[in-house]
Amino acid sequence: MAKPNYSFEKRQRELAKKKKKEDKLKEKAERKNAAAGGAEAVEDDGAGDAAAADAGPGEGGSAA
Repeated sequence: MAKPNYSFEKRQRELAKKKKKEDKLKEKAERKNAAAGGAEAVEDDGAGDAAAADAGPGEGGSAA
């Protein structure tokens, strides 16, 4: 009968833990990017508003 290779089993457990951790971080990053994607759309709209806001006071300063 073959004797168990404990170091192989340990390495497999370590690899499984590492893969699970990487998957978890990847999912977290995807959720963050998805939330940031929605925020980016708001920022894009906000950037347009900010440009309009910059132009508004500039126009107001020129008109005044």
